[in-house]
Amino acid sequence: MGQQTIAMLRFGVIWSSLAGVLAVALPVVTQAVADEPSSAAKESILVDANFPSGNVMVDAIVGDTVTLHQDLRDTAGDWFYWHFRVRGAAGRTLRFCFRDSNPIGTRGPAASFDGGLTWSWLGTNAVKGKTFTCAFPAASSEARLCFGIPYLESNLKGFLKRHQRDPRLKVETLCKTPKGRRVELLRLGRLDGKAKECVVLTCRHHACEMMASYSLEGIMEAVLAGDEGRGLREQVELFVVPFMDKDGVEEGDQGKNRKPHDHNRDYDGESRYASVRAVRKLISGRLGQRQIALALDMHCPHIRGPRNEVIYFVGGPEEENWARVGALGKVLEAVQRGPLQYRANDNLPFGQAWNNQQGPPRSFGRWTAVQPNVRIGTTIEIPYANVGETTVTPENARAFGHDLVRAMAKCFLPATGSAP
Repeated sequence: MGQQTIAMLRFGVIWSSLAGVLAVALPVVTQAVADEPSSAAKESILVDANFPSGNVMVDAIVGDTVTLHQDLRDTAGDWFYWHFRVRGAAGRTLRFCFRDSNPIGTRGPAASFDGGLTWSWLGTNAVKGKTFTCAFPAASSEARLCFGIPYLESNLKGFLKRHQRDPRLKVETLCKTPKGRRVELLRLGRLDGKAKECVVLTCRHHACEMMASYSLEGIMEAVLAGDEGRGLREQVELFVVPFMDKDGVEEGDQGKNRKPHDHNRDYDGESRYASVRAVRKLISGRLGQRQIALALDMHCPHIRGPRNEVIYFVGGPEEENWARVGALGKVLEAVQRGPLQYRANDNLPFGQAWNNQQGPPRSFGRWTAVQPNVRIGTTIEIPYANVGETTVTPENARAFGHDLVRAMAKCFLPATGSAP
């Protein structure tokens, strides 16, 4: 079997054909739909994941129905991320039926009809159980459908291009991934080495947790250009790692529960992943003699359910650290202005629900909470699709990032408040 065939099979590429044959070797396929012999020939449907962040396994295409499932790859157990491309469906309405678990979120799938540039939620009216329908515009040569609204290296490059002339932004390399990709380390704010305090922000320890990236971008946007970020950019230096699992993000991995353990369970003993090793070295080495006011890891929770449709901080067993997290949360609740409302009562203390990991600190939040130069080390969870009744979008997720900056300024700047 040749390399091209192997690659196509990996991404689950299936062409529907008149005889129902899987034709993986043909570069161009245009055929009639098998179960409509009396109708005019239609362009055959192509469903694939052969693009950055793509993830799908297609089981069958029969008429206007596609049966498929998410590609779990090296995930232990089940997870819900998927992202695929559809071609040859212009002017048609297709049904997409997931074979196994239900990986459709609370606002239905996200859809893009312009190659992934803009996205919108299809909504719950398009969903029935594990199946959703999508009507493709007549002028749409390609559509992308995803569990959520993707945020990739291309999105980050767009942000950096918009701010490329800003002297308060510097792009460095944290490390290289095993597959040769660059893991960016961004420095923002006061960059002359005289900032009295630092903030460290990380995201995408779990590759699929995309919506948190929009809030991280909102933080950076506010620090560089927003009125609420003026004090931070003048007095604080921020160190930001947008993609801890860069390979996983770009290749469409689930990331969560990766075997033998994922990036956010790699902070005990000798770290397996280059980015985790580099972040630990950054915090305990390069910044070892500096005060880190906040080390914040940004995540998305599970697919649905009461605990997964609110914004919350995750607690650890360190009582003093958790008290400082709580103080930060109360400030955030008081100063927030955006549509995505955080409530301090939604925070998850250690020992409740899923937050009961025993033993040495293995996650970023737990590990940073016990570092001597870190005042607050914690994790925040930002839902994929809805916060209460409010639908999450890139715009309001960024606005929540602005709210986080308001809270940081209030807590960490002597002129505006006292540190928790």
